[in-house]
Amino acid sequence: MEKLVTPAVWLIILIVGLPQLSETVYTPALPNIATFLHTSSSLVEFTLTIYLFGFSLGTLFWGRVSDKHGRKPCVIFGLIVFCMGSLICYASPNIHTLLFGRLIQAFGGSIGSVLGQAISRDSFKGPRLGQVYSVIGSSIGLFPIIGPIVGGIITQHLIWQDVFLLLIAMAIIVTALIAWKLPETHHKNNRSQLSLLKVLKALIRDKRVIGYAFIVAAANGIYFSYFSEGSFYLIDMLHLTPVEYGFSFMFIGSAALVGGLVSKALNHHYHSQRILNWGILIMIAGTSLMCIAASGYESHLLSAKKLAYSTIACEMIMMFSFTLIMSNALALALIDYQWCVGTASSLFGFAYYCLISLFTLGIALLHNGTVIPMPFYFLSLSLVIIVMNRFLVRGNKTEQS
Repeated sequence: MEKLVTPAVWLIILIVGLPQLSETVYTPALPNIATFLHTSSSLVEFTLTIYLFGFSLGTLFWGRVSDKHGRKPCVIFGLIVFCMGSLICYASPNIHTLLFGRLIQAFGGSIGSVLGQAISRDSFKGPRLGQVYSVIGSSIGLFPIIGPIVGGIITQHLIWQDVFLLLIAMAIIVTALIAWKLPETHHKNNRSQLSLLKVLKALIRDKRVIGYAFIVAAANGIYFSYFSEGSFYLIDMLHLTPVEYGFSFMFIGSAALVGGLVSKALNHHYHSQRILNWGILIMIAGTSLMCIAASGYESHLLSAKKLAYSTIACEMIMMFSFTLIMSNALALALIDYQWCVGTASSLFGFAYYCLISLFTLGIALLHNGTVIPMPFYFLSLSLVIIVMNRFLVRGNKTEQS
């Protein structure tokens, strides 16, 4: 029997974090990219939508392959594909090449989501898994937050293509660390040829899994739609500079970090479902306040600067709740599927990333140059979370105390 070696949590965070960083690091440059490539704002926003779609395809592939060949080689190969996609993005002469590069980049980068979860589930059990997910949940919030800060500086002082050079360099460093430090967590004696159809049928019949998929997707829909629309919202409409926009994420990132720490502390005393419920209530409060602020601006009760500050404050509330929702929903979603965790993670990730890509497509289609669509779209997604939690999750299994 092979000895179990527990991986360092910081290494799992790097695996999860790099692809998350690549989702947002270029967002301050979106207006510049639209100008440089002579294309529309909506089409540039689709670069995030297609990234999330490529992510969904990758999650379906990597978990299944890692169940057969192990986690470590798949992580390394995925990062190599990620580098290739980043290189295509760097050299893109037009929007179509950039979209293709983002698709390849996401397919490789999706190893961070599905295999980060699989490695965690391989290595940690019970309350410890919830605590680890809370720490990882903070990183999920922090890496995309760091992205706009770095991207804003690069956009204002260098050129937008340099963002992708940075991602290539970081991927090379992370790959070297994984090759050196990451133990294999899915050993040969635990590997089996699982029927993909069997696992799929089990997940589809489980209403709680479907509910958690929609909860995770809607929360991420709010999260990523802010990155997609937020640069136009705060830079073009409310006249912040790219650097100001980027540094606003220091406050938003702090809220994500606090949310992760609070979730970790609460996991010692409360069941994850209860913490998730609290996160949903806070999300509703944040999206509602953002709608009120946007309506005040349209009614000439708030200036552009005040709306910008109000938007950042509301996003801090939403980011705090996002970490509560994500860390606990992910910890609970596949708790009964340890027998097929890699394949189940793949299918679950594929489902919710497909939904996320649709949700981010929604904000791109609603873009009309005003401040109204984004806040009310966020509120509608938070209502989706409430409905799914009430009728599919809590309605099908008694909440534990």
